[in-house]
Amino acid sequence: MRKTQTNYLWLTFFVCLLTLTFQHVSAQTAYVVSGRVLDSKSIPLTGATIKVEGSQQGTVADPNGNFKLELKAPSTLVISFTGMVTKTVQVSATNNQVEITLADGGKQLTDVVVVGYGTQRRSDVTGSVASVPKSRLSQLPVTNVLQALEGAVAGVNITTVSSVPGAQPSSSVRGQNSIGASTDPFIVVDGIPLSKSGGSLNDINPNDIASMEILKDASAVAVYGSNGSNGVILITTKRGSSGKPVIRYNGYGGLENYAHVLQPRDPVSFTQKYIDFLKQNNLTQQFTEPVYNNGERANYAAGRSVNWLDEVSQQGVMQDHNLTVQGGSPDVKYYVSGDFLKQKGILKGYQYQRVTFRSNLDINVTDFLTVGTSAFFTNNNYDGGRVNLLFATAMSPYGNIYNTDGTYNIYPQAPEQLYTNPFLGLTTDVINRSVNVVGNGYADVKFDKLVKGLRYRLNVGYNYLPTRYNSYSGRLANTPLGSASATSTETTGYTIDNLLYYTRDLGKHRIDFTGLYGSQRTKYFSQTSGATGFVNDALSFYNIGAGATQTAGSNANRRALNYYMARAVYSYDQRYVATLTFRRDGSSVFGANTSKYGSFPSAAVAWNISNENFMKSVKWVNTLKLRGSYGKAGNEAIGIYRTITTDNSVRFPFNGTSLIGLQAGNLGNGNLIWESTTSANLGVDFSLVNSRINGTIDLYHSNVSDLLLNRALPTITGYNQVSDNLGKTRNQGIELTLNTRNIQTKLFSWESNINFTRNKNKIVDLYGDGQSDIVNRLFIGQPVGVIYDYQMTGVWQTGEDVSRQDPTAKPGDLKFADINGDGRITPDDRTILGQTSPKWTGGISNTFRYQGLSLTVFIQTAQGMLRNNTDFNYADEAGRRNTPAEIGYWTPTNGSQEFQSLSYTNTRGYGYARNASYTRLKDITLSYTVPQRFVDKLGLSTLSIYASGRNLHTWTNWIGWDPEQSYYTRGVTDSNNNQSAFSAGFNNNYPVTRTIVLGLNVSLK
Repeated sequence: MRKTQTNYLWLTFFVCLLTLTFQHVSAQTAYVVSGRVLDSKSIPLTGATIKVEGSQQGTVADPNGNFKLELKAPSTLVISFTGMVTKTVQVSATNNQVEITLADGGKQLTDVVVVGYGTQRRSDVTGSVASVPKSRLSQLPVTNVLQALEGAVAGVNITTVSSVPGAQPSSSVRGQNSIGASTDPFIVVDGIPLSKSGGSLNDINPNDIASMEILKDASAVAVYGSNGSNGVILITTKRGSSGKPVIRYNGYGGLENYAHVLQPRDPVSFTQKYIDFLKQNNLTQQFTEPVYNNGERANYAAGRSVNWLDEVSQQGVMQDHNLTVQGGSPDVKYYVSGDFLKQKGILKGYQYQRVTFRSNLDINVTDFLTVGTSAFFTNNNYDGGRVNLLFATAMSPYGNIYNTDGTYNIYPQAPEQLYTNPFLGLTTDVINRSVNVVGNGYADVKFDKLVKGLRYRLNVGYNYLPTRYNSYSGRLANTPLGSASATSTETTGYTIDNLLYYTRDLGKHRIDFTGLYGSQRTKYFSQTSGATGFVNDALSFYNIGAGATQTAGSNANRRALNYYMARAVYSYDQRYVATLTFRRDGSSVFGANTSKYGSFPSAAVAWNISNENFMKSVKWVNTLKLRGSYGKAGNEAIGIYRTITTDNSVRFPFNGTSLIGLQAGNLGNGNLIWESTTSANLGVDFSLVNSRINGTIDLYHSNVSDLLLNRALPTITGYNQVSDNLGKTRNQGIELTLNTRNIQTKLFSWESNINFTRNKNKIVDLYGDGQSDIVNRLFIGQPVGVIYDYQMTGVWQTGEDVSRQDPTAKPGDLKFADINGDGRITPDDRTILGQTSPKWTGGISNTFRYQGLSLTVFIQTAQGMLRNNTDFNYADEAGRRNTPAEIGYWTPTNGSQEFQSLSYTNTRGYGYARNASYTRLKDITLSYTVPQRFVDKLGLSTLSIYASGRNLHTWTNWIGWDPEQSYYTRGVTDSNNNQSAFSAGFNNNYPVTRTIVLGLNVSLK
């Protein structure tokens, strides 16, 4: 693997060196043109596009609106900016200093937006396509670009389920359509799928991203067929531009700390809790000292205590350094970047490092042929043993961290063995790494000389992703025999897309056709070896063969997808637009009794009302477009080989010998077909009052049928379940995006970005019998995720009569509502208390600019959701553990109606559902662009500095670490959230972090 990586790096370096040499030889310019791009208020238009008419040469304006181009002859510059009127300017050697002022866009809808397999004029877009604000793609301390989208885009729900360094957030577009399938949207980078290739957005450096678009409705996602049911995220990375090489550096460094601390009880409160526990349970104190275990007595008597949370914590540090080189000639353009990110977690042992390298190259071979590459290399490192936060917060403050010899005390509260030392993980050896090597190439051929507007493009992508996970746990980690394991995986895949484009303007008519035939293949292989029973811990996992008991295993699978698609867009006079799309996919995951193919059509129309003659007199309306779409998308929703009946191997003893046998594994169903989602969307795009108010409103409704669910089977069959096409769900909602320029003067401006999303889904049918599935908490007519439990009404108090409702209850026990009115609290009194997903989400960003200063404040909110709060329930631990100071307990004197007594036993399995709504000050960024006259004196092109803070404050009624994240009780893991950085569960509970960094952006002349 290491040799492959080295060869790849040398090859990339050689290509870049060859490109630079070619550019140096060919770029013999005659003169330099420089200028500045402003709006009507003389405010610089950062990022304005300047292109040389009739060629591929161009550049973008810097933060001060300045630009430079090297030209060989008199030329025409085309200057454009989203929402502004495009302008052309003649330049020459004698007219090489220009200042361009762009007027407000008025009724222009000519800017281009990225859609599936190409681009379209915004006026021709009939689907729901959201562009991510570019301000969210830079100057934010995030390791995964999805973290920057949280709360920032209408209809896109990003949830940070864990803040473990390197962990990935969960995501969904327009709610949850499926029950058993993943909600993650399909991710495409530079036209090649990243999803289902083994990679993730952790592999993409946010600094390399030029734009992100999110496809949401049927018309937009239909081109991706079976991959589009959860929405599609399109990422376009930065490319080269004509001109001399531009070297840019963007770096930041800063500190991480707890965003909120759920403090355990201090020694005084902990002792009082134990005394109250004994009293409420009619127990006698066994020692003179008020402690539970003998090992705590000496520390209590001496007044020694341990703040376990402080001991497992450390100062978190985060830094990122990004260097790019961009430039080229009119015929050869390149973009090369390297990035190093390092994150030291706030809990000891947690860390994440990422090294990325990207090389994008575009070459105009002839006037009709363009070729290019888009390659990147990423190394993710999650090495190291880790402390255990749950154990740290559970420990008695009178426990002992160390033994007399300086090693960690395995049982700090000896002889108590309920909890081990939270530091034991630091004594383990862990190597956890992944590498992703991706090489994409394209060839674009224009056939204008044969058929005007006809173009063919070939996209080819290949990925190679090896991972390595080695671990060893020895005597110091409470593994007396020693245990070692080594696991390696290898994922390889390729994508080939053949695309045919035909675009033609015939007077007021415009035809845009896209045809596609493609194929994807993915192969996966893993192998694991393990052993226990080592003589000592010296060899760790480097000699697994030295273990007395050996285990080994391997696994492999492969997946194939063939597809073809046709999309036709017709527009008349930029007023009326119609889009027809048809895609057909064939997937290898489906069984022998089906064709393996599914068809996914869609149709959409749009009316640019603002371009009608009768709107010319309506001066306050700049743009107004009405959109409507209807179509179908699919979802595989099952794992590989689920349609095949398989057996599992098992060892069993026979005549004193260990033999290999078989037992029932998966019961296949060869009749499985696609989950299908049919959806309708109605949208309005508008721009008002000289484009100072811009926005989008979308209403959507979708129905999902043939859900791929597991049907329960009688155990006598030898199988517990079988996959089948069963249920139906419905999903609907509204999305609003509003961008306003509230104040705009020459020196000061204030802009706001607001988004709002309300989503509602429900289960229409499950197993065809109209019955709900109470065991799996699936209820017809209710959302997919609900809390089904007893309704707590308070706490039984001393003197209250319990005989008529809960005869076994005693003072301090939880009081529940008698829902069915039978005078008893039984399982039939459980009811649906609420949903686990938010009823609505929103975000508001305000940006204030004064000369070179810019301040952006972003607030997000999620409302109307419930979650079970495990911090409220420690009944099984019988007073032996520490508990959060914020969570009280009932006593006869305080008469709490919120918290139970210390003698309460949760025999009903009540989940303690609590309101998890929150509003968060997500981030603040303050930046300063140094005036150009000072930058010139430093010999630089641009220079800006910034400070950014993330997760600064949360307003919520939730009692706990954070309402958004998942926290697990002892022994609980969640395989559904399993990610490359960690196994979600009690071993890796991790608090939300507050990050504050200082950064620098600089580019050389």
